Amino acid sequence: MNYIDIFLEALIAERGRSKKTIAAYGTDLRLASDALGDLTTATADDLSGYLASLDERPTSIARKASAMRGFYKFLMLEKIISENPAADIELPKRQKNLPKYLSPDEIELLISSAGDVRHTVRLRAMMELVYASGLRVSELCELPVTGILKGALLIHGKGAKERIVPMHDTAAAALAKWMELRPDMPPGSPGAKYVFPSGGKSGHITRDGFFKILKKCAVLAGIDPARVSPHVLRHSFASHLLAGGANLRAIQTMLGHEDISTTQIYTHVMPDRLVQTVQDHHPLAHKEF
Repeated sequence: MNYIDIFLEALIAERGRSKKTIAAYGTDLRLASDALGDLTTATADDLSGYLASLDERPTSIARKASAMRGFYKFLMLEKIISENPAADIELPKRQKNLPKYLSPDEIELLISSAGDVRHTVRLRAMMELVYASGLRVSELCELPVTGILKGALLIHGKGAKERIVPMHDTAAAALAKWMELRPDMPPGSPGAKYVFPSGGKSGHITRDGFFKILKKCAVLAGIDPARVSPHVLRHSFASHLLAGGANLRAIQTMLGHEDISTTQIYTHVMPDRLVQTVQDHHPLAHKEF
C-alpha cells in the first residue's frame, strides 16, 4: 500500500494546505523512500542519517524534516506504526536574514515616480496599499473588489485566514481614484472580481508584472533596483511602524503572521529606537546610584 499517496490525500482534504506545499512534501517523501526503502520500517537513525547526508540548503533540509514529521504523525494516528521515528528529529537552524527596507524618503520618491510610467493611477494605488497596509504581493494582486471596506481592507491571507487591515487616508484616496478609472470587466470574466484586473488567464495583474514595474520606478527615482521589490515595501511598512512606536502585536496582526517570533525579526533593524524606548519609559531608567 502506498502510504505516501494516502498521506498526501489527507493533506489535500485539510484546509489551508497549498498545492505547492503538498507537491513538495510528496517529492521529499518519495526521495526519502528511494534512499531508505519502506519508510514504515525506517528508524530514527535512518532518518537522521539521511538528512545529514543531504548537501542542500538548511531551508530545504528543514522542509524535508517537516514532511517526515507530518508523515509519521499521520502513520501514528492511523495506527500503521507503533513508534514514531521522526519524533526527535531536530530541524536545522535557519539563518535569520535581517529584512531589507527603504527609508521613508526613498519610499516617497518611489511612489512619486509612479507619475512617470503608464497606468500611473493603478500603480500608485498598488504601492500605497502595500506600504500603508503591509500586504503580501499575492494578497495585493488577488485583492477582490469585495475586500474593500470603509477605511480598511479584508484580506484573505495564508492558510485561508482572513484579517482586516486599516488604510490611512492617502492610501484610501489613491485606491478610490483607481476604482473610478478601473475598466469595466464583462460580468463573469476572470478579471471582474479583482481590484487590479488584467486580460490574462489569472484575471488579475501578476506578481511578476508588479515586480517589473517597481524596478522601473526605482530607476526613475534614482534608487538601486536591486533594493526594491514588493516584499521590501512590506518590510518597510513594518520597520517604519516599529520605529514610530507601534505595538509589535499590532504589526503582527496587520502582517498576518501566525507567530509573534516571525514579527520579532523587525526588532533587530531598530536597535537604537528600542534602546531609546527603554530609556524614555522604563521606571528605573533614570534612577541614580
